Amino acid sequence: MRKLGVQAVEDIARGAAVMASGGGGDPYLGMVVARQTVEEFGPIELLELGEVPDGARVAVSMGLGAPTVLVEKVPRGTEPEFALEVLENACGYRFDALLPSEAGGWNSLHPMLPAARRGLPLLDGDGMGRAFPELQMVTWSVFGQSAAPIGVADERGNTMLIDTRDNKRAEDLCRGATVAMGGNISLACYGMTGAQARTHSVAGTYTLCEEVGALLRYARTNRVDAYDRIMERLGAVELFCGKVRDVERRTEGGFARGIATLEGLDAYRGSVLAMEFQNEFLMARRDGVPVCTAPDLIAAFDAETLTPITGEALKYGCRALIVGIPCAPQWRTAEGLAVAGPAAFGYAGVPYVPVEQR
Repeated sequence: MRKLGVQAVEDIARGAAVMASGGGGDPYLGMVVARQTVEEFGPIELLELGEVPDGARVAVSMGLGAPTVLVEKVPRGTEPEFALEVLENACGYRFDALLPSEAGGWNSLHPMLPAARRGLPLLDGDGMGRAFPELQMVTWSVFGQSAAPIGVADERGNTMLIDTRDNKRAEDLCRGATVAMGGNISLACYGMTGAQARTHSVAGTYTLCEEVGALLRYARTNRVDAYDRIMERLGAVELFCGKVRDVERRTEGGFARGIATLEGLDAYRGSVLAMEFQNEFLMARRDGVPVCTAPDLIAAFDAETLTPITGEALKYGCRALIVGIPCAPQWRTAEGLAVAGPAAFGYAGVPYVPVEQR
C-alpha cells in the first residue's frame, strides 16, 4: 500500500495519455480535476491487486463518451460519486475499493474523485491496460463478468440505473444515455469481489502510468531526451515520424470517429501513414499496409517535445512521432481478440499480428 499525492496524480495523467492509444480523455483536464480533489481531501491509498481481500466489494468508476466533448463540457467532479451512489442503492451495500476501467488521461483519474471524497482505496490495475472505446471491451468481459447493474450520472445530477444481461447491450444503452446527457457521462459498474478483481484485471496500470509520466516530467524539467528509456520501458516499436496533413474527425453516436493522415519526415519521407480512430487509434497503415492494429496500442508524441498527443489534440501541421506498444497479454488470447481484436472494430479482413512482429 502507498499513497498517491499531487505529484503522483500529475505523473499518472501524463503516463496515462501515452497508454491510452490516443483516447481516454484530455490528460490536462483530468489532472486538474484530480489534483484539486487530492488537495482538498488528501492523498489516495493505492493497493496492489494482491493486497485486496478476497471478499472485498470492488466497483469500476469510469467516464463514457466522446473525448472531443469532454474538452468543452468540463466535469464538475461530483458526478462519479453520484453514479456510485446509484449502484450502491441497487446493490444494497457500499463498496470497499475502486478500479479504473482503462488507462486514459481522464479515465485513469476518474475513480480518484470518489475515492478521495469517500476515503476509499484504489486498486493498482484496470480492465484494459490501455483505452478502448466500448464498455464491454475489458478483461472482465473476457472472463464473463457482468457490467450490470450500472449507475449512470451526469454533471447536473441526473441519474439512472441500467440493468442488462449482456455487456454489449449495456454499452448500447449507456451510449444512448451518453448522447441524451450531453456527450459524456459517469458510470459505476462491474461490481465484483476482491478475488475477481485480482484474477481478471490487468495488474500494475497506475504504477506503469506513473513511471512513464515521471520519465516525461524528468525529461522536460532537465531538458534531456527520454525517448529511448520510454521505448525500452514499454517494449515499444517506432512506426512513423511525420507531419499531420489532414484530420477527418466527427462526433457521432457518442464517439469521436475519423482518420488522421501524416506525411513522412526524415527516414519516412515519401511515405504516408493513416491512423483510423474511434476515440482511440485502432489501425495504422503505412502506404496502405497495416503496421499496428488493436488490441496493440498506437501512441502519438510531439516529435520535438515528446509530449503525448491525444486524438482530439491531433491537428493539421503537428509533427508527430508514432509508436506501437504491445498490449496486455490477456488481449492476445483467442478470447481477448474476440472482444477487442481487429474484427471487433470492423476490420474483418485484417489478421492480428503483434506489433513487434510487424
